[in-house]
Amino acid sequence: MSNSRMTVREIAKLAGVSVATVSRVSNGTGQVSEEMRRRVLNAIEEHGYRPDHLGRALAAGRHGALGLVFPGLSGPYFTELIQGFESEAVPSRASVHILCTHLRSDSDDQVLEMGRRVDGVAVMGGTISDEALLRLAKMVPVVVVAGEGPGDIPSVRADNAGSMLALTRHLLTDHDLRDLVFFGNPAGSPDVSERWAAFRRAHRDLGIEPPAEPVAVSMQQADGVLVADQLLGGTHRPAGVVCANDEIALGVLVGALGRGLRVPQDLILTGFDDMPAAALVNPALTTVRQPVCELTAEAARLILRAAGQPGDTPAGSLVLPTELVLRRSCGCPAPLTGGAGR
Repeated sequence: MSNSRMTVREIAKLAGVSVATVSRVSNGTGQVSEEMRRRVLNAIEEHGYRPDHLGRALAAGRHGALGLVFPGLSGPYFTELIQGFESEAVPSRASVHILCTHLRSDSDDQVLEMGRRVDGVAVMGGTISDEALLRLAKMVPVVVVAGEGPGDIPSVRADNAGSMLALTRHLLTDHDLRDLVFFGNPAGSPDVSERWAAFRRAHRDLGIEPPAEPVAVSMQQADGVLVADQLLGGTHRPAGVVCANDEIALGVLVGALGRGLRVPQDLILTGFDDMPAAALVNPALTTVRQPVCELTAEAARLILRAAGQPGDTPAGSLVLPTELVLRRSCGCPAPLTGGAGR
C-alpha cells in the first residue's frame, strides 16, 4: 500500500539495508551493489516513498531555496527572467523566492533578510545598493543579473554595446538618418546606460553629433505611448526613435499609429530584447535579440554550483551574445537576420 509519509528508516528496514544505502540509491550517488539497489528500489516502488529534499537540505545546513530580486514584475521581460531561473532551480529541487524592490524604502534590509532564508541570490542590476550587495555576498553566493556588481561579485549580462552600435550604425549609414532620438532612462538601469552610451558612440564614430540627452522614459509599454504622444505631437518630429527595449517601442508604435503616422514611412522605430510581440506587430519591429531566459538560467547555475560547495563563491562573470534583427519598422523590406520569429 502506498504511503508517501514513510520514512527513510522504514524503507531501510524493509529492504534490509542501512539508511545510508537508501540515501545513496535515492540520490543516485555512491557505490551500491546491484542486489542492494534492487531491494531498495523495490521497497521504494511498493511503498511509494519520496525523499524529503527539503529535509536533506536542512540537514546539510541549507534551505533548499534560491532568491531572485527584481525592481518589479510587470511585462514579458521579467516573465522570461523568472522562467529562466526556474528552469535550473526546479530540477535541482530548490524553491524560488522572489522579492520586488519597487517603491520599497527598505529594499536593502529586505534583501539582506532574504539572504538569511535562501542558499543564494540573483539580484537584478541597479535594484539595491553596492553596500548591501557586498554584505549579502558575505552571507550567501550572489550573482548580479543584467548589470555589474561591486568588488568580485560575479555577473551575467547581455552584450548591450555591440548590437546597439550595429543597430545605430545601420540607421545612420544604410538609411542615412541624421535625426535620431533615444527613448529610455540610463539612470534607472545598467543595461539602458550601456545602450545609450553605444548609441552615442555610433554617432561619434561616424563624425555625427549625437543627441545631448535621451528622452527619459520608464521601460513599460504604457509609458512609451504617453511619451510618443508628447513628442510626435510637437512641431518637430524626429526621423527615427531608438528605444531602450521593445515595450517602449511597442508603446511608441501605438502612439504613432494613433496620430495617423506610418511606420517606417513617417517614422523609423527600433527596440531591444526581441520579445515575442516584436515579430507579430505590423510592421514587425527591428530590434536586438538577447537571451533573456539564459541570463537567469546561467545565474542559477552559478549559484547552485557555489551553494553545493560550502564556503565557495560563484566564479567569473559572463557576457552573453546578442543579435541584431532587421525587420520592416526600420525600413528594411524583410527580416535579414533570424527570420520573423525568435
